[in-house]
Amino acid sequence: MSIALFCGIIIAAALIIMLLAGIPIAVALGMSSVLAVLPTLNFEAAVLTATQRIFSGISIFTLLAIPFFILAGNIMNKGGIAVRLIDLAKLLTGRIPGSLVHCNVVANMLFGAVSGSGVAAASAMGSIIGPIEEKEGYDPKFSAAVNIATAPTGLLIPPSNALITYSLISGGTSVAALFMGGYLPGILWGIGCMVVAFFYAKKHGYQSAPRVKGSEALQIILRALPSLMLIVIVIGGIIGGVFTATEGSAIAVAYSLILSLVYKSLTWQEFKKILLDSAKMTGTIIFLVGTSNIMAWVMSFTGIPTAISAALLNISSNKVVIFLIINLFLLFVGTFMDITPAILIFTPIFLPICESFGMSALQFGIMITYNLCIGTITPPVGNILFVGIKVAKIKLEDVMKNVLPYYGVIILVLMAVTFVPAITTWLPSLAGY
Repeated sequence: MSIALFCGIIIAAALIIMLLAGIPIAVALGMSSVLAVLPTLNFEAAVLTATQRIFSGISIFTLLAIPFFILAGNIMNKGGIAVRLIDLAKLLTGRIPGSLVHCNVVANMLFGAVSGSGVAAASAMGSIIGPIEEKEGYDPKFSAAVNIATAPTGLLIPPSNALITYSLISGGTSVAALFMGGYLPGILWGIGCMVVAFFYAKKHGYQSAPRVKGSEALQIILRALPSLMLIVIVIGGIIGGVFTATEGSAIAVAYSLILSLVYKSLTWQEFKKILLDSAKMTGTIIFLVGTSNIMAWVMSFTGIPTAISAALLNISSNKVVIFLIINLFLLFVGTFMDITPAILIFTPIFLPICESFGMSALQFGIMITYNLCIGTITPPVGNILFVGIKVAKIKLEDVMKNVLPYYGVIILVLMAVTFVPAITTWLPSLAGY
């Protein structure tokens, strides 16, 4: 047995045992990595190197963007922005049969584009639109399924902490290029779900909304415009090279805070809780980044990615088969592992393999993020799935049957993202990346 295979078995076995035992994933990553390198290094050298790797992994300026975008998203979730975006989404989708569920889809995409949080989108939109849909006679299971299926679009449409994390672990893939690359896949995900919802609405006789007068429509647009300007200012500034992703994240915090103060929708007590929640979430992610850096070093040191690549190539040398295997594996992993640790663990393994078949780091970044986004709406641990169920006050078994058709179109878009590079590279190339 090769040393790479032996160390890989130790990492996998130790990680699974620790996770089943309830040990936090960041701790499990670090401990399993140290155990795996012991056959090649003595204990003192392994621990010392692991400690150094934690600090080198988190001593990166770009990482500052993560806490700022988390804080900005939490402020937006509480700061009165969601309601204004929902009103705009109603205006855009009002003439389509089943207009309220289409409004939910567009609102999830818009809110995701300014908050970067799928969970926040599912919670906010489900809480606000859900009761309106029930009052209008929509089946709660249908409404909840649409909300759940489309909430992850906010993890692809920038700003996205998942894409920032991928940029770091992939060796510096441009954050601006990744942000641009996430737009089309995120929008196609939403449009695909709208197509399914349209046919369901037509079949069950759901009506479109009354036509909105011109003056009222203008007022709705003007009310939503300040929230939408966040996308123009922050994302436009990053893509245009006016400021970095880190500087843009700080601007996002300042802008969202100013909006919340103008709207008078954020109290001092709520703001203190937002700061605390953001700090907790940031601490978890940053510690994950640090401990995953140990695993990245161990895998590189022991040659695990090369061994996995050789094993995959022994199965087939056809890139279509290899890409399908990687997709299936990531879809499986996403059902029980959160996006951030999964990106940190599997990017160093699969990125070199995909690059050897001609896939760019940009396309792979969108592909792995898209895959893992699907895991947020699948049992057994999909956080967006269970938030959506809780908000809708229905049971898991009641909503799963309604979600299945959406899984179908989401997977079709995933295949397009995997095998049609232009879907992820066209917009970045237009912007000069």
